[in-house]
Amino acid sequence: MPKLRRISGEDAIKRLEKLGFQRLRQRGSHVILKKHSSEGDIGCVVPLHKELAIGTLHGILKQAKLSAEDFMDDL
Repeated sequence: MPKLRRISGEDAIKRLEKLGFQRLRQRGSHVILKKHSSEGDIGCVVPLHKELAIGTLHGILKQAKLSAEDFMDDL
């Protein structure tokens, strides 16, 4: 399993958009993304911080139902 590294909120959003998520809305510094899948809708919230803590990024991936390997490929 690859280690997660610190990235910005904007970089995380760009990577999630490449994986099929779409920006739904933004409230303050938090962006809500959504993806339609065969299992139903999957949503996640990404804060627009300059640098996301590893735990925060792990929580985002858990919401998005993604593994660290899928997320870190081509990053």
